[in-house]
Amino acid sequence: MKRFKPEIRAAISFLSIRIFAFLTLLTVARIKGVSFGHIFQRWDAQWYRRIAEGGYGQVIIAPDGRHLADYAFFPLFPLSERYLHQISGLSFIASGIAINIAASIIAALAIYKVIKEFAPERVALITVAVWAALPIANVINLAYSESIFTAFAAWSLYFSLKKSWIFAAMLASCAGLTRPTGLAVALSVIVAAGFELKANSRNMRALAAIAIAPVGWIIYIAWVGIKLGKWNGYFTVTDGWGNSIDGGYSFAKWIVKFFTEGDFLSGGLVLVALTGLTFLALKLWKLKIPIPLMVYSTVIILLAFSTSGYFGSKPRYLLPVFPLLLPISFWLRRKSREIQVLTFSIFGVLSAVFGALWLTGSGPL
Repeated sequence: MKRFKPEIRAAISFLSIRIFAFLTLLTVARIKGVSFGHIFQRWDAQWYRRIAEGGYGQVIIAPDGRHLADYAFFPLFPLSERYLHQISGLSFIASGIAINIAASIIAALAIYKVIKEFAPERVALITVAVWAALPIANVINLAYSESIFTAFAAWSLYFSLKKSWIFAAMLASCAGLTRPTGLAVALSVIVAAGFELKANSRNMRALAAIAIAPVGWIIYIAWVGIKLGKWNGYFTVTDGWGNSIDGGYSFAKWIVKFFTEGDFLSGGLVLVALTGLTFLALKLWKLKIPIPLMVYSTVIILLAFSTSGYFGSKPRYLLPVFPLLLPISFWLRRKSREIQVLTFSIFGVLSAVFGALWLTGSGPL
């Protein structure tokens, strides 16, 4: 593959891994007798479909009494579904899947470009491959918003590193219309532009970026507030979902519950995962990566673990935090080509199988 440009190699690597994962999903689904309709039309995919089809305003009463309002879902992804459906005639779910897959390729290229700005090319290529091979990356196959959010976030980070402040801010604003964690992208641009202004107070583009970056996020939060007749309307909605910010208290309580109920295996696995995440985060700080990436990663991690619900979805919330993979990429780069191939082969197969079992089982809650 060396005859291809690095960006092409990154795309080929990403697509090869994702195609293998998809074929594994097909195989596991057939073995388990699970229909593809069951896999692709659950949870968030149905919420996005309903918004794309009929707009906002639907509330569903959950079996446990919670009021689940569709205002919890940010608008850019379902609007994209609607427009692709109108143009192509594809179903809403199929439109969402197509958008997600296309966006994942754009995101992979952005990840490569971002890492290449401050690290060797090989590290950038490895990071793209590891990101593609994550078990949770199977949501790329679904009508979910993770890919399009990662694409906006990664390209925003890239333009921040290039000091193209207006592009960075506009993309951050789009990320803010895609997921609530778009706030992390906006803050990464604001902090980076703030440092730029400190060095050059006459940089009007950096000043404008500070104003533009959070606009998308603020507009949606304000719109929900207006629709519901109260300034904190969006946060009332998330309370209804049982997903408010409590500083991590509920998450800690959830972990302790495993041990008090005697489920030591599940509790132990969660603690191992948290230990691994903490290790990667500390290693990331030691790598002294550029400020925008550090702000982005830190804020999303804090947001993911300080909310009170959907603990099984935490790994999915972290999929866009590709900088967390950098310690792994630097470690692999120091290994021989044989070790790299062996590591990717084992990890890729295990990851694809685990991801397929997950999608054909409980799924991305």
